[in-house]
Amino acid sequence: MRAGDRTPVAFFLDPETTARRGQLDIARRWIRTVTLAETIGFAVPAIVGVSTAASSPAVALPALVAAGAVEGAILGWGQASVLRRTLPGLSKTRWISATAAAAAFAYVLGMAPSTWASGITRWPGVATIATMSILGVAILLSVGTAQWFALRAHVANASRWIPLTAVAWLVGLVAFLGFVMPLWHQGQSMPLTMGIGILGGLLMAATTSTVTGLGLRLVLPR
Repeated sequence: MRAGDRTPVAFFLDPETTARRGQLDIARRWIRTVTLAETIGFAVPAIVGVSTAASSPAVALPALVAAGAVEGAILGWGQASVLRRTLPGLSKTRWISATAAAAAFAYVLGMAPSTWASGITRWPGVATIATMSILGVAILLSVGTAQWFALRAHVANASRWIPLTAVAWLVGLVAFLGFVMPLWHQGQSMPLTMGIGILGGLLMAATTSTVTGLGLRLVLPR
C-alpha cells in the first residue's frame, strides 16, 4: 500500500475479523455508557431510600417506585444510545419507557416484604421461602422481559436477552450487597450511608454492564 493510500484497514480484513472488531467496539461502548447511566440512575433511589428510611410505607413505597422509574429511564437512555448504532430502527422512546416501567415494577416487588406485603414474612417457612423466591425471579426477569418487547422486532435472537439480563442483575446485586452490607451500620450519618450506597451502585452498574456488554454478541446480528 502506498504512503498516501487512505484505504481503510478493515478493507483488507476478512469479514469474520471485521465483525469481531465491530462487536468488541460495541461492547466497549456499551460498558462505558451503560455503567455511567446506571450509576447516575441508581443514585436517585439510593438517595431517596436513605431519605425515606424512617418514613411510613405509604411515603417510602411510592417515593422509591418513582425513583426506580427514574433509574430505569436513565439506564434505558444509556442502553438505547448504544443499541441504536447497530439497530437504527430501534425506538429509543419505547426502550426507555419499557425500562422505566420494568424498573418501577421491580421496586414494587422488591419492597413487598417490608411494605404492601409484609405479611409474607409471617407465613410458614416453606411458604415464605417459595414466595420470596418467586418474587426474586420476577425481579431479575422484569427488565429483560420488558426490553424484549422492544427488541424482538429487530433481532432474531431477542429472547436470549431475557436470561442474559437476569444473570447480569443477579451478579450485579450480589456484588452490590457484598460491598454495602459490611459497611452499613446503625447510627451512621445520612451522607455516609448515601455515599456507600452510591459506590455500591457504581460496582453494580459496572458488573451488570460488563456481563450484558460481553453477552451482546449472542443477541445482536453479526
